[in-house]
Amino acid sequence: MQAKTIDEVVSFLDQIIEENKEIPSTMGYFAALYHKVTCKVKEGIENHFFDDNPRMERLDVIFANRYLQAYTNFKNGTPTSTSWLAAFDEADNYWFIVLQHLLLGMNAHINLDLGIAAAEVMKGEHIEDLKDDFDKINVILGELVQDVEKELSLIWTTLAKIIKKTEKFDTILIDFSMKLARDGAWKYATLLATSPETSWAQLISDRDQKVTNKINLVVDPGFFANLVLKIIRLEERGSVKRKIEILEKD
Repeated sequence: MQAKTIDEVVSFLDQIIEENKEIPSTMGYFAALYHKVTCKVKEGIENHFFDDNPRMERLDVIFANRYLQAYTNFKNGTPTSTSWLAAFDEADNYWFIVLQHLLLGMNAHINLDLGIAAAEVMKGEHIEDLKDDFDKINVILGELVQDVEKELSLIWTTLAKIIKKTEKFDTILIDFSMKLARDGAWKYATLLATSPETSWAQLISDRDQKVTNKINLVVDPGFFANLVLKIIRLEERGSVKRKIEILEKD
């Protein structure tokens, strides 16, 4: 399951989403969100939003293939990155809310995979030439935050009331998570791009372990937070399949 074009990425994500609706498995949550992000990037490329649109498609494909490979490896029982393994291993955790599953996927894909993809697409070139387009992805993600907020409100109805009063709750959480992750990804991409390629394997391994350690913030945020999360989980509406359908809505 390795794509050559962004259209193939979308097609493979469609397959993963449908597969996890049928199982059903919470692994479909991240795939549904990622499908939406990919479609937005595709739209940006088609509308010449980026400085170098062909390069952005190459970056998108390299980036997506890391997730597709990790997913395939996990399903086949073959080795994958420890950060993705940690995320996939929690798929059967009944007590995790939808947002926790999404954050675990974002942790592995953005904190590890994105920096690698950015460095790979700029091999032989100056990594700083990619910075403007890299930052433009933040614009696309920012536009998706409200969509995700709306979808999570359909799953956890109390959230709609919280948002109505605070107008900030999960927007801050998702925006903050994405910004920190993407800032870290750029620093990591710069580190790889300015290091000898012979050292990449070790640098990637080291980064993978650090990213894996970050999941404790999501998996076990503390007694009080875990209690609140359990209450939210009991209030979430719909089956796994229905939640995937909500997350994949345009």
